[in-house]
This record gives sequence, structure tokens and C-alpha cells, in this order.
Amino acid sequence: MSRTQALSWMAVIVFSLALTLPLFTSAALPDKIVPCNGVDCDVCDIAKLAQNTLNAGIYIAIFLSAILFAWAGWKYVSAGGDSGKVRSAREIFTNVLIGLVIILAGWLVVDTIMKTFVSESATLGPWNEIC
Repeated sequence: MSRTQALSWMAVIVFSLALTLPLFTSAALPDKIVPCNGVDCDVCDIAKLAQNTLNAGIYIAIFLSAILFAWAGWKYVSAGGDSGKVRSAREIFTNVLIGLVIILAGWLVVDTIMKTFVSESATLGPWNEIC
């Protein structure tokens, strides 16, 4: 078997293992985004839908920011002294960090306002449990 074929088979095996590894984890599955089925939805389900949508958006933003940080790091390391590539990598770092801070700060502001106005005691805990 040639070296190219061996590397191809190794890549297929590693990729297959990477795809099947999540099947063996014991992590909890996330909630469904739509909490109800059929016509038996009520106002509480709409509030839960909004919360699930916000949580999914934050999870996706964090996942994408990790990928973009890795990509910017790769661009920075592989720049080879080219100032244009280094500047591009730093811009990606900066923009991703600013975007992530805006998303998380927005959630924090809404959380603080809702705890102040909705809750009688502004303590820790979920303010969004309407029902």
C-alpha cells in the first residue's frame, strides 16, 4: 500500500471516530427550542420559546467565536512576518472579542433590568420562570 493510500485510510478512520465519539458521551442534551407540540401551546410556551431561542443564539455565538479565535490565531502564527497578515489577524481577534462582549453584555443588561423590575428581591436565580 502506498503512503498516500495509508494516509487516506488513516484520515477516514480518524474522521469516523471523530463523528462517533459524541455518541458515547454522558452529557445532557439541550432542551428543544420549541417546547410544545401541536395546538396545546400557551403563553408559558411562548416565553420558554423566547428563552430557548436566546440561549441557542448565545451558544452559537460562543461556538463561532471559538472557531474565529482559532482561525485568527492560525493567521497570526502563519503570517511569517507579513505586517498585512498580522494586522488582519489582530482585526479578527478584536472584532470577535467586541462582538462576544456585546452579546454577553446585552444578556447581562437584560438580566439585571429584569431582576430589578420583575423580582421583589434582586437575588441570583432565573427571572424568566414565568410559569
